[in-house]
Amino acid sequence: MQFNHTSVLLQEAVEQLHIKPDGVYVDGTLGGGGHAYEVLRRLSLKGRLIGFDQDADAICAAKGRLSEFGGRVQVIHSNFSQMRAGLAKLGITKVDGILLDLGVSSFQLDTPARGFTYRDSQAPLDMRMDRRQTLTAKDIVNEYSEKELFRIIRDYGEDKFAKNIAKHIVSTRREKEILTAGDLCAAIRSAVPMKVQKSGGHPAKRTFQAIRIELNHELEALSGHLDEMISLLDDGGRICVITFHSLEDRIVKTIFKKNEHPCICPPDFPVCVCGRVSRGKALHKPIVPSEEELKINKRSKSAKLRVFERKEQYEQE
Repeated sequence: MQFNHTSVLLQEAVEQLHIKPDGVYVDGTLGGGGHAYEVLRRLSLKGRLIGFDQDADAICAAKGRLSEFGGRVQVIHSNFSQMRAGLAKLGITKVDGILLDLGVSSFQLDTPARGFTYRDSQAPLDMRMDRRQTLTAKDIVNEYSEKELFRIIRDYGEDKFAKNIAKHIVSTRREKEILTAGDLCAAIRSAVPMKVQKSGGHPAKRTFQAIRIELNHELEALSGHLDEMISLLDDGGRICVITFHSLEDRIVKTIFKKNEHPCICPPDFPVCVCGRVSRGKALHKPIVPSEEELKINKRSKSAKLRVFERKEQYEQE
């Protein structure tokens, strides 16, 4: 198995972690180990990196790539939503930095059998990041109600033709079960005006994104556990999150802002009485790929890197 993936914003993310040579770091989306490798290169023999990933193929590739670092790296086959529990089993309660590189890897997109791509008509509708789970994209497409399909395509795909796409999917599956990417794309094309298809990119892109997000609970994992990850940071520790679409970025931006300015007292109160204390500060505006990176890796186009630094006593500006 050749796990090919070009890490996005690689140097920028690693630099923003402000790595301490003897620190403890977490890569919550290990993938092929690209970011992890650069972190480990900067650690001393006392430093540690713990990597999480729910994709068995990624785990296998990362273990091979990071084998030269021996016991300084530990790999856990789990979603980053289980980070606190996974670290606790290792006796770790605080870390110096956390990295999340969200989205789909190039390997997943370029391996038709994984079912993430809409560009291979024979690809099965799978889309499971963790193949230990039983539900697949095929099940969602063929079993969700028209109302449920409309909801996920509207909310997770942000597609203005969501209602019509859901209607055509249900109509298509009444005649024949939708089994492949080609089957689903055909149903979507019948729902999107031709003039839009000619000028608006591939008409199935947003629907495939929506189904993938629903299947893998991507937004729930992020929104439900980002606060928890910030609490895992030691004083001065940083969390770096790379997002690839507005839904993810909005969640990260909102949670970082809430942790920086948690006070819920009315604006006219002379002093804070709610007792909610700032946990740190969001740094910079989002960092985006350089022109050079965009030329090398077109898939980095929508990437944004946001950084939050934990400070127990952060002076409010």
